[in-house]
Amino acid sequence: MLAALIAFSTLGMLGVSARDGANWFQSVPADLSTPPVPQRSVILASDGSKIATFYYENRVDVPLNKVAPVMRKAIVAIEDNRFYEHGGLDIKGTIRALASNIAAGQVTQGGSGITQQYVKNLLLETASNSEERDSAVATTPARKVRELRMAVAMEKRYTKDQILERYLNIAYFGDGAYGVEAAARHYFGRSAATLTLPQAALLAGVVRYPFAYDPTVYPKTAVERRDTVLARMAQLHWVSKADASAAERAQLDLHVTSTPNGCVESSAPFFCDYVQREILTNPIFGSTADARKLLLQRGGLTIRTTLDSKMQRAAQRAVDHYVPQKNSSHKASAEVLVQPGTGAVKAMAVDRALGPSEKVGKTWVNFAADGDHGTSLGMQAGSTFKVFTLAAALDQGMAFGHRLYAPEHYAPTGLRACDGKYAGSTTSLSNAADGEGGRSFSLVTGTWNSVNTFFLNLEKQVGLCDTVKMAERLGMRRADGKPLEQVASFTLGANTVSPLRLAAAYAAFAARGRYCEPIVLSKITNANGRELKVPSAKCRQAIRKGVADGVNHVLRGVLTQGTAAGMGIGRPAAGKTGTVDDYSSAWFAGYTPDLASAVWVGDPRGGYAHPLRNVCLAGRCYGEVFGSDIPAPIWRETMLGALRGVPAHDFHSPPSEYYREGSGEDLVSVPSVVGMSASAARSRLAAAGFGVVTGSSVSSGYSRGTVASQSPGGGARVEPGTTVVIHLSRGAPSVPHPPSNPPGGPPTGGPPTIPPPTFPPIGDTAGNTPFGRLAGESGQAVRTGNG
Repeated sequence: MLAALIAFSTLGMLGVSARDGANWFQSVPADLSTPPVPQRSVILASDGSKIATFYYENRVDVPLNKVAPVMRKAIVAIEDNRFYEHGGLDIKGTIRALASNIAAGQVTQGGSGITQQYVKNLLLETASNSEERDSAVATTPARKVRELRMAVAMEKRYTKDQILERYLNIAYFGDGAYGVEAAARHYFGRSAATLTLPQAALLAGVVRYPFAYDPTVYPKTAVERRDTVLARMAQLHWVSKADASAAERAQLDLHVTSTPNGCVESSAPFFCDYVQREILTNPIFGSTADARKLLLQRGGLTIRTTLDSKMQRAAQRAVDHYVPQKNSSHKASAEVLVQPGTGAVKAMAVDRALGPSEKVGKTWVNFAADGDHGTSLGMQAGSTFKVFTLAAALDQGMAFGHRLYAPEHYAPTGLRACDGKYAGSTTSLSNAADGEGGRSFSLVTGTWNSVNTFFLNLEKQVGLCDTVKMAERLGMRRADGKPLEQVASFTLGANTVSPLRLAAAYAAFAARGRYCEPIVLSKITNANGRELKVPSAKCRQAIRKGVADGVNHVLRGVLTQGTAAGMGIGRPAAGKTGTVDDYSSAWFAGYTPDLASAVWVGDPRGGYAHPLRNVCLAGRCYGEVFGSDIPAPIWRETMLGALRGVPAHDFHSPPSEYYREGSGEDLVSVPSVVGMSASAARSRLAAAGFGVVTGSSVSSGYSRGTVASQSPGGGARVEPGTTVVIHLSRGAPSVPHPPSNPPGGPPTGGPPTIPPPTFPPIGDTAGNTPFGRLAGESGQAVRTGNG
C-alpha cells in the first residue's frame, strides 16, 4: 500500500487520475525493448587464434545454464531472495527497506528487486547520449516510477529465469568486469560455469557496491561482504551451515587476468590496427563514424581475418632481425605478405611497437599501409616501379631481345601524360653504378641490372601514359589516396606508395595477371551469430596471362644473375630491388606463385634528411644501403619461414613470341675445342654454360676421336646456353697415293695447328670477381620526382 501511495502520489503530481494511473501502470509500455547490451568484439587469425579484443565494456554473454547453480543461488539470496515469488514490484521488500531506512535515518537497504535492477542497468547501458544516461541515474520519483512500470512489463514478457540470465549478464562486478562470465574470468581465470561456493559468494557480494567491495582494492572488505552472502545463503537453507563455514575459511585466492582492449598488446599490432581502421572507416559497416565505432566496441563481433600466424611470425622475426626495434640509427622496416589470386593479406609486420612515437621503438604510424589505414603518407618506391614499364613493353609485344641504348646520362624529354600535357624533363638523370651506361641492353639484361637510363628510354618508347595505366591496372595508387603522379621519373619510382599496395601489385604477376584488392576480413558474425557483409577483393584479370608470364620469366633472373643474385629461396621465385634517390630508402618486392611480399627500409624522420648512408644495423655496417643489402635478405628470411611446409609450384613458361629476338641475355664467346678429345671438349663447353651435341663424324687430319670441327665455331658470339655441335674425326681419308709432283707445289707436312684454349672470365654468375662486385643496382640512387 505504501509503495502504491508513493507511485500514485507521483502520478497525481503529474495530473493523472488514480484509476487511469493504475491502468497506465499495469499496461505494457509501447517503447518497451531489450536491446543487446555492449559486448566485446574479438579479432581472430585464420587459424582461430586470438589477435585482439575490443570493448566498450568487458562483457561476454552466457546462457543461464552456463552459470554455476551456486552462483545463481548466491546472487538471488543477497539481492532478492523472494525473486521467484513476487511480481515486478516486491511490495513487502519495498516496505521493509523503507522502514529500515527511516529507522536508520539514512539509506541502508535497497528496495529494488532483481527485475528492477535489471531495468535500471538496461536503461543505463543502452543510453545513446548523455541526456539519456543522466535520466537513467536521476534520483527522481519519475525515474523510479518508470523503472517500476518497466519491471512489471518485463515480468509479463519474460520468465524469471530469462530475467535472471539478463541480469547476470548486465550487472557490473567491479574492476572493469561486466557480466558474470567476464567477472569469473577476470578474478579467477575460470568460466562462470565452474565457480565454487566461496567464489560465487564473493562475486554476488560485489554487485551492491562494486567500487567499495572490489577485491583487488579492498580485499578485507570484500571478504567480509562474501561472508555476509554465505550467512544469508545458510539462513535461507540454500547451503548447509557446514558448507558456509568452510567457505568462510577459504582464502581469497584471486587469479586476476586482464583482458587487453585494442591492438597495443596484440601479437600482430599493425595488422590489428589495419583491421580496426577497416571497420571504422568502411561505410559497409555503418553509415556514420559513430555507428561503426559502436559496432566494433559494443557489437560482440567475431572478426575472422586472413592473417596466417606462421607467416606473421616469420615476417616479424625477419624485420626485427635486420632492423632492430630500438636501433641507434632510428631506421625502420615494414613488410606485407599477400596471397596471389585472392588478395588475402597473410602478414603485416613493422619493426616497432604500437604506441606513441615519442618513445623509442614505438609509433602509431603503420608504415606498411596507406594513409586511410595507418596515417602513413607512403614512401618513394624506387626501382621496384620499373616492373610496370617492363609489363607495358611486353603488353605492346616487345620481345625479350629488344635492345635499347642506355647512355650514361639521359634527359627524359618528349613525354606526354594521359591528359596530353607535356610531362618531359630536361634534367639529366644517371645510373648509380659506374660503367652501367654507354652500351645497349635488352629487356632482360636492362631489368636484371636495373639500368636507369635504359628504363627512361624504354618508358619513352612505350609511352608514359601506357606505363602509368599499367601500374593503375595493377592497383597502384599513392598512399595518400591521390592518383599517381605522371612525371618523367615515373618508372624510377617517384610516387610515394605503401608496401601493401606494392605487394598486391606483384601478387598479380604471380597470379598470371589476376589482380585482387588487398583484403584482411574473411568473415564477421555479430553477437546473435548473424553474418555481416565484408569487403570483397574484387578480383579481375588486369593483364594478359602471357604478359605476366613474361614478367615472371625476366624477374626470376634478378635473383640469379641480377641485382639480387644469391637471394634465392630454393624454389621458383622472382623479384625486383629498389633504391631511392640519395639512398633515402630501399625496397625489395618478390614473390613465388604462392606468396608475394614487399619490404621497405628507411627512416621515419625523413629519408632525404636521414639517408641510408653509414648505417649500422644488427651488428653490420653499410656505407650505402641498396635494395639488395637489407630489404632482400628480410624478404628471403621471411619467405623461407613463411613457405616452410608449403609445396613449391613453378611459374608458367612465357609465350614463344617473346623469344623471336633471342633470349635477351648478353652474348658470350664460344670457346674453341677443335683438336681436343671428345670428353675434354664436352667438359670445356659445359663449364662455359653451353649445351653439347655430337654430330656425325668426319674425315680430317685430326687424330681419330678428337674434335675435327664445331658449330658455332670458336670465338663466335652467341647467347648463353646455346647448344654447340661437335664433329669427331675418324682420321685421314683413304685416297690413292698422290703423284710425286702434285699441282700447287709440294705437300706440307706436320699436324694442324691447334689454337690455344680460351677460358670463361673469372667470377661467379652473380658478377662477383676476386676484385669485388662488378656493378651494383644501377637503378638505385637516382633523382626521382622530387628532383
